[in-house]
Amino acid sequence: MPTLSWIGKEKVINHHRDVPFKILEHKYSFSADIGESEEPVNNGNKIIHGDNLEALKSLLPEYEGKIKCIYIDPPYNTGNENWVYNDNVNHPKIRKWLETTLKAKENGKEAAIGIDDLARHDKWLCMMYPRLQLLHKLLDKDGAIFISIDENEVANLRLMMDEIFGISNFIELLVWNKRIPKNDKFIGNIHEYVLLYVKNKNLEHRFIQRKEGIPEINELLESLKRKKVPIPHAEGEIKKLYKKNNYDRGITLYNSIDDNYKLWGKINVSWPNGQTFGPRYDVIHPKTQKPCKVPERGWRWTKETFDSMLDYKNVIELHDGSFRCGKIWFAKDEYTQPSSIKYLEEVADFLLRSIISTKSEGSISLKNLIDINFDYPKPIDLIELLISSVNLNNGIYLDSFAGSGTTAHAVLNLNEQDGGARKFILIEMEDYADSITAERVKRVIKGYADKEGTGGSFDYYVLGKPLFIGENSEFLNEEVGTDKIREYIWYSETRTAWRKPDLKKETPYFLGKKDGTAFYFIYEKEILTTLDYDLLSNVV
Repeated sequence: MPTLSWIGKEKVINHHRDVPFKILEHKYSFSADIGESEEPVNNGNKIIHGDNLEALKSLLPEYEGKIKCIYIDPPYNTGNENWVYNDNVNHPKIRKWLETTLKAKENGKEAAIGIDDLARHDKWLCMMYPRLQLLHKLLDKDGAIFISIDENEVANLRLMMDEIFGISNFIELLVWNKRIPKNDKFIGNIHEYVLLYVKNKNLEHRFIQRKEGIPEINELLESLKRKKVPIPHAEGEIKKLYKKNNYDRGITLYNSIDDNYKLWGKINVSWPNGQTFGPRYDVIHPKTQKPCKVPERGWRWTKETFDSMLDYKNVIELHDGSFRCGKIWFAKDEYTQPSSIKYLEEVADFLLRSIISTKSEGSISLKNLIDINFDYPKPIDLIELLISSVNLNNGIYLDSFAGSGTTAHAVLNLNEQDGGARKFILIEMEDYADSITAERVKRVIKGYADKEGTGGSFDYYVLGKPLFIGENSEFLNEEVGTDKIREYIWYSETRTAWRKPDLKKETPYFLGKKDGTAFYFIYEKEILTTLDYDLLSNVV
C-alpha cells in the first residue's frame, strides 16, 4: 500500500493520545419556546467553542463509537489568509499548537524540527492527522465520514485516510459540481471533492439520495387531495409542474394518480435482453376477455409471476377508459401491450451519485439568514444531500470544523421534513462560534425573514478545566467536580459512556456494572482515604 511521509509525521502520529482531557463547561442553552437559558436542555444538540483537537478528545468519554455520521469542511490549504475562515495553516492558534507539538522532547533533548522547517503541506498534514485519529475513534462501527476538499490537498488527504481508516474502507471520491467556475489562470475549475469513507465496509452500507423535485411534488399532491380536485384535473396539474421544472424521465414517467392521490407510472414488461427471448404466453384483457398483444421478444416474467400480479376480481376502470387489474395496467382493448404499475414513492430514492450538482450559493443563503459576510460557506442543499444519504432519520451528526453552522442547519431542516430525531454536535475554534455559528442555529430554530422556524434546542459549551494537572499530567484535577472525574474513570475502564447510577440501593462509591463486573471509585475530596478492611466492608 502506498504510504505518505512528511516532515513532522513522527511527532503527530500518536499525538492524539497526549491531548489533555478537558471538561465541557456549559455556558447557556437555547430553545424555540424559551430562548436563552442558564439551565441545560440536555437534548443531545451541542455547539462547542474551542480548539477542535481538544474538543474532540473531550467528547470521547461520552461519544466514543457513537457518532453515526461525520461531515467536515477543513481548511483547503490554499494559502489565502484573508478570509473570515482562515484557510491556511499559519493561523495563530494552529502555529502555536504546531510549535508546541514539534518541540516535544526526545531523550531529554528538544527535537531538531522547527515550524519554519515545514512546508505548507507538511503543516496541514500535521494539523489534520491527530484530528482524524480522534474522529475515527468517535465514529460508530457502521458510521460514515464525508470530508470536503479541493485539489490542493485531495491526494494527501486520500493517503492519510487510507492510513487511518483503512484503504478497504474507502467508498468514493465524490465530485461536487459547483456550476460556477473559479477565476483560474488555465482552466475554469467548477468542482471540488467530497471524500467518503466508512468505519467498517464489511457492514451493510447503502448511500441514497432523493430524486430531484420529490418535496415539491408531494406538496402539490397534498394540496390537490385537500381540495379534492378531480383526478383528471389533478393529473393535468402534475404534468404542468413537470414541464415547468423540466424534470427528467425518472420523475415524469409517474404521471397517473390513484384515488388516494398517489402517483404511479406504467413500466414496460417486455423481455429486456435484445440478444435472447423471454417466455411467451397469453395475458387476457379484463374487459374484452381476449389475449393481449405479446411483446416481440416475449414477456419479462414467467407466467406464474405475471399471474401473481393480476387481480381479475377487482378490476378498476380509469377515467380515460383504461383499466387497473391488480398491479397490471391494461389499455382500452387487447391491441396495446399491458404494463406493470409502480408508484413514485417506491422509487423516490436511488443510489447517491458520484457527481453532485448544486449551486455554490452558501454565501447568498447565509447573508439572507444572518446578514454577515462569511467566505465560502457550503450550500445547505449539499450538506442535506450528504448527511441524508446515510439513510437514517436519527443518530448523532458531528462537524468539527463547523464554520457558519451549515451542518446543524441541515440536520434541523431534515428533521422538520421527515420527523426525524437526528442530533448535531458542532465544534468551532474561531471567536465567531457564538456570534455566527450559534446565532445562525438560533435563527433557524426560531425562524427568520418569512421562513418559519424548525423548532429544537441546543446547549452551548466552551472548553473548561483539564481533568489532569501536574507537569506530567499525573494528578486528577479536583476542581472539575466529582461527577466529571467519575465519568472519566468509568470511560477509562469500560470505554463506554457513564450514566449516573441510582445510589438509593448502593454505596456512594458505586460507579456501575458492565459485563457482570461492578465498578467502585473510592474518592473523598476533603479526607484521606485508605484502602483497608473497614473501608472495603462498607463498599460491598
